[in-house]
Amino acid sequence: MDSMDRKIVAALQVEGRITLTELADKVRLSVSRCQRRVRDLEAAGIIHGYRAVVDAAAMGYGFEVLLFATLSRPDVVTEFDAALAGIPEVIEAQRLFGEPDYLIRVVSADLPSYQRLYESVLIHLPGVRGLNSTIVMKQAVRPRPLPGRAPRDTDRPAANA
Repeated sequence: MDSMDRKIVAALQVEGRITLTELADKVRLSVSRCQRRVRDLEAAGIIHGYRAVVDAAAMGYGFEVLLFATLSRPDVVTEFDAALAGIPEVIEAQRLFGEPDYLIRVVSADLPSYQRLYESVLIHLPGVRGLNSTIVMKQAVRPRPLPGRAPRDTDRPAANA
């Protein structure tokens, strides 16, 4: 990725519905060159898709939980990942180094609906040894675009400086 690709990605993260003409004007490229670069970014998997940012509470999902999962054995990871992907209330999941093994974001309407999901689905996920739920009180920083440029080691001060 060069600096022009970074400008395109930055603009699309802020406004995914921008027209190609507006995007080209914003990054100072011809429409055809801009379109080619966007297609290349999509083909390379740098841009995965476009979606609306939606208010979860307005959609009936006003209750959010961070769920920490520890697996009983490493050979169930693939099966666990597939099972997680099949749960609509799981909106994000990361596999972690060490313990716990996963950090999972779960949404539901309220505490009773989360409890039903927990008892009927989550505790029965393949290979689960333990689950620990933490209720989200407030989203202090909303999901936001990635920084405009990639960090470099030379950008950071030395550890002993």
